[in-house]
Amino acid sequence: MFLDPETIPLKNGADLMAKVQTTAYDVGLKLLGALAIWVVGSWAIGIIDKIVGRSLKARKIEETLIRYVSAALTAMLKIALAIGVLGYLGVQTTTFAALLGAAGVAIGMAWSGLLAHFAAGAFLVVLRPFKVGDFVEIGGVTGTVEEVGLFVTKVNTPDNVLTMIGNSKVFADTIKNYSSNKFRRVDLTAQLDHGADVAKATAILKEAMSKIPNVVTEPKPDVEIVTFTLAGPVLAVRPYCHTDHYWQVYFETNAAIRNELGKAGFSVPQQHLAVETSAKEAAKAA
Repeated sequence: MFLDPETIPLKNGADLMAKVQTTAYDVGLKLLGALAIWVVGSWAIGIIDKIVGRSLKARKIEETLIRYVSAALTAMLKIALAIGVLGYLGVQTTTFAALLGAAGVAIGMAWSGLLAHFAAGAFLVVLRPFKVGDFVEIGGVTGTVEEVGLFVTKVNTPDNVLTMIGNSKVFADTIKNYSSNKFRRVDLTAQLDHGADVAKATAILKEAMSKIPNVVTEPKPDVEIVTFTLAGPVLAVRPYCHTDHYWQVYFETNAAIRNELGKAGFSVPQQHLAVETSAKEAAKAA
């Protein structure tokens, strides 16, 4: 009967030190190996992600779907890599998988909001009310869609602020897609004086808008009396353009209202107020 060397009692401090050094060496090698596997695996996941992305782009798949698939694939591969590293370190992965499943149920109950975001994101990708690059108003935020992720949608606002909105909020709220149609209307007004020639002002503004770049010819710009104020009639000035040129047309139309009507001699409207006074106050003023 042979004795296992590991069962022999340690006789002195030298044996204990040798045992500690051997154990530390083995653990260190394991940790270095696990780190190497993680680094190489992460690098490989990045390569796979790029290959899949290029393949989907070559098939002219929509950018929104490409980014969603990429995020989901990367998440699954990272989980598989983590389980593999734990297996290399000697952790029982079957037990770990069972614990992960149980933890998933518990986390799912605690983080039901995240699951709602995930499900809403899947519906956004399938139903496609908007896509990457569209100018939208979602969840109370207006801007250009940068990405539809697993849990959030990224929107870049006109003042260049990247805003992330939970997918469930996006899906549950009203969605306005300004890029869906070929053109949109710019709504402006021009205040005229009571004695102004409305027909002349209308003709001047229509002519001015026809010269503004990116104003579409069909439908034609609208210039009509929309209401009246104490100063006089108010014209609705409404050119049409693609959403990409909205602000350029908006500002140039405002400038045209001011410049062209000023050149034509239309005076600045004045407020007309009626002041009532008593006979005594009128006599005193006289």
